Amino acid sequence: MNTQIVGVAVINAALAIGNVAAQSTLTGSAQTFPSKTVRIVVPFAAGGSNDVVARAMALPLIRALGQSVIVENRGGANTIIGTEAVARAPADGHTVLLSGFSFMSMAALRPKLSFDPMKDFVAVAGIGTQPFVFSIHPSLPAKDIKALIALARTRPGQLVYSLNGYGTAQHLCGELLKTAARIDIKYVAFAGGGPATVAVLGGHAGILISSVPPVLQHLPAGRLRALAVTSRERSTLLKDVPTMIESGIPDYDITGAMGLFAPAATPKEAIERLSMEFVKAAQNPDVKAGMLKDGFSVIPLGHAEYEVAVRAKVQQIQKIARAANMKVD
Repeated sequence: MNTQIVGVAVINAALAIGNVAAQSTLTGSAQTFPSKTVRIVVPFAAGGSNDVVARAMALPLIRALGQSVIVENRGGANTIIGTEAVARAPADGHTVLLSGFSFMSMAALRPKLSFDPMKDFVAVAGIGTQPFVFSIHPSLPAKDIKALIALARTRPGQLVYSLNGYGTAQHLCGELLKTAARIDIKYVAFAGGGPATVAVLGGHAGILISSVPPVLQHLPAGRLRALAVTSRERSTLLKDVPTMIESGIPDYDITGAMGLFAPAATPKEAIERLSMEFVKAAQNPDVKAGMLKDGFSVIPLGHAEYEVAVRAKVQQIQKIARAANMKVD
């Protein structure tokens, strides 16, 4: 090969590199976000609702952001492990947390954490909400919530509701019913929704408070009877089941939530970009279809709206917890 041609090529390459370096030096501070892989931390084990939604959103986010998007499952300690990992991550917008009611419950009920959910995080975007459902074992002679309340009053302290853990949304659903209806029912908390459901199916507890999808397969055969859902609107998966408000419990409204959070010092420009792209991703047809199948109502909220919604939910949890004398350290 002609050595002169090679020499010219090397010189041109060097000049190009020099120009890129100079441009980078001059405009580095204005570099477009994101500049590297975006990591979505899910503080639950793989396979759950949050994990499925995060992975479904990854593809439209890759297209929109022009960077790789990875989902990292950091489950354990009632979501504290994954949440703390994001609180300690660099506040550059490249690490976000996909959580929801557990984040708000943590903020309301756990004062002894090594981080402060309300001070160490900023709300990025809301994705959607999910109702819960009160179901009972068919051995209980109640066809609706009013009948269940009447039954509880004839058997004070005898009826037991099964749930997926202390301080969860399902626990708060049960305690709010106790307070609103002035009834005495007990609870048994399991390490997950699966064991809680099995306990009721086996007749070891009479009442199950759960998300909607796990009970659907048991309703047609009569292994469970759904009485009411906890949201203001009926569930799209249980259109024939009334809400608690329709059942005579005024202002009863507890829903799960799904949204994004980032470390509090994350630049405003990054938050705004993430908020815009996650709101768009939530409305992607494939993402939306998956969420509806899992019982969620897709309600995208920008970061300012979601910040307000998060604070309102934390206050609601604190109010219910105080009335029920719930304590979580």
